[in-house]
Amino acid sequence: MSERLADQPLQSLRGVGPKLAQKLADYGVHGVEDLLFHLPLRYQDRTRVTPIAALQAGVDAVVEAEVRAADIVFGRRRSLVARVQDGSGTLTLRFFHFSAAQKNNLRTGTRLRCYGNVRRGSSGLEMYHPEYRQLEEGETVNEERLTPIYPTTTGISQGQWRNLCSQALALLARAAPQDLLPPQHSHGYSLVQALHYLHNPPPDVPLGQLQEGRHPAQLRLALEELVAHNLALLRLRQQQLSVEAPALPAREREYRQLLGALPFTPTGAQQRVISEISHDLARQQPMLRLLQGDVGSGKTLVAACAALQAISNGFQVAVMAPTEILAEQHRQNFGSWLAALGIEPVLLTGKTRAAARRDILAALACGETGLLVGTHALFQADVEFHRLGLVIVDEQHRFGVHQRLSLTEKARGRSGRPHQLVMTATPIPRTLSMVAYADLDCSVIDELPPGRQPVTTALIDSARRNQVIERVASACADGRQAYWVCTLVEESDVLQAQAAESTAAELAEALPDLRIGLIHGRLKAAEKEAVMRDFKAGEISLLVATTVIEVGVDVPNASLMVIENPERLGLAQLHQLRGRVGRGQAASHCVLLYQTPLSQHGKERLAAMRESNDGFYIAEKDLALRGPGEVLGTRQTGDMSFRIADLSVHEDLLDEARRVGAELSRDTQRESALVRRWTGDRQRFASV
Repeated sequence: MSERLADQPLQSLRGVGPKLAQKLADYGVHGVEDLLFHLPLRYQDRTRVTPIAALQAGVDAVVEAEVRAADIVFGRRRSLVARVQDGSGTLTLRFFHFSAAQKNNLRTGTRLRCYGNVRRGSSGLEMYHPEYRQLEEGETVNEERLTPIYPTTTGISQGQWRNLCSQALALLARAAPQDLLPPQHSHGYSLVQALHYLHNPPPDVPLGQLQEGRHPAQLRLALEELVAHNLALLRLRQQQLSVEAPALPAREREYRQLLGALPFTPTGAQQRVISEISHDLARQQPMLRLLQGDVGSGKTLVAACAALQAISNGFQVAVMAPTEILAEQHRQNFGSWLAALGIEPVLLTGKTRAAARRDILAALACGETGLLVGTHALFQADVEFHRLGLVIVDEQHRFGVHQRLSLTEKARGRSGRPHQLVMTATPIPRTLSMVAYADLDCSVIDELPPGRQPVTTALIDSARRNQVIERVASACADGRQAYWVCTLVEESDVLQAQAAESTAAELAEALPDLRIGLIHGRLKAAEKEAVMRDFKAGEISLLVATTVIEVGVDVPNASLMVIENPERLGLAQLHQLRGRVGRGQAASHCVLLYQTPLSQHGKERLAAMRESNDGFYIAEKDLALRGPGEVLGTRQTGDMSFRIADLSVHEDLLDEARRVGAELSRDTQRESALVRRWTGDRQRFASV
């Protein structure tokens, strides 16, 4: 966009005072340029007037009629009711929110042009809160284009949006922006043509194509946005790679020592990925690698091998996990595997006591501690490393890009930028990895360890809860163990804990012969550890838990998972929970105990769980059903939200966007202009 238009404030437009400007800014519209990219959600056809006699209930329509009466009616709700006629019939207009001036303006004989949804009421056909305008004597109004309906917020009407966007379009015509896309990729529209068309489409537009987001004008804008996003991520990658990292060559003797201490042999896929990471660590460019692997594929061992390579070269390693349970699990696993090499991981969380914390930070700052495992507590300013060489972030989608990068800053100026290994057990669909993780190389562990059992998933109505309890009793009587997971709509530790506590009490009453454990987010770390230790040891038969057990819990003897209200969780989270079973030799089962009635959307999601154990299939279905913001989580996507592009609709543009990005990256001036146009001042792509 030209600088003049990009810099023009909203208050330069007619009708925009300080209050409206503030409302618009709160909604994310800061300047005239933002209005141009605030595209309609849908369109209404107001180009044809319908006689009142031809109106149908449930249909939006335009009517031109004369007011015959207007009165305030007092019923269950006070309302302003106007009766209008057009010669073919009578229609009632009803307003529940109105002013005295509005009533006074609806005088008998006033001609109106109204638009609204027709419904059946006590007095015949009615329109509730139609949009309308008064017509002068002899005036006829014919809309020549479809009427746009914009996304909005409280206090900004559709009329205001249309007025503001039409003013922005008028300015656009006088200050045409540079077309930054190569002509062969413009889908037949310049930027100006595409914006004009989408704000004011002609009545003969293929409406279905427009509503689906597949009109060439939409494709042109979506492609440009995806190109800008891709270029911005690549710029981030270049910034990261421009700083030198410590070269950490492979240490074969230590690696063989680690493998020799393991009670199992790594899979071929694990060995391949370990080799890829080892090669990256040996270079003086910072490693930026995403490690994907389905539940139980053995990512933690790969991370331990990477940590060993860094520590053997005299550098420190930070391992960050989103929950205390997962951090503790990592500490135990790393500790058991690396003990033979004299490496003892140290755990730091928000609940670490002050005295212990002081000792941990002192040992870290002088280099005495080689491996620190922790939660968000690792971000805190007083956490200082002596020689940080590698950062491992587990379950990356729980953290933002800023958080990942800020952790790497703790080594700046001392030993170069540390290498980064980002792990996720939530397989990222190719679509998302191209968009959200374009700044990272990608490794995939596409092989499960031998002996892993597929999990059979059943959907059972909660009305049959007693049968499920009997099934739990049967499984535990056979010497197996089970999980019972409680979920709630509200994301509240207090309410989650209450739900889990009441469920545990109910199950204890129904199953008096079983020892039942309880774990939730409000327990102290030591209490959680004690419960998990007893469950692993087989002393607890049934573990009632909230979703805190989603990741990192490995109990091979557990073969049954019951998830209450699965319709409230995302597919990826359900897949993670299901992955807690099927880790031993016994046939394993997951029961999704749902509440009726299930929405169509809910049925599709739960059917996907029943159909497949493949995390990548589940991830693709999750993306299609929920979109990228839900799949990746707001922390990750808050800075990658798109104005025009929709990954579920425009996935086929991603390869083209990459090709165009590669072409434009050779023209730094054009590249910068494109990134600035679509990302503005957002710091998502800047070095933290």
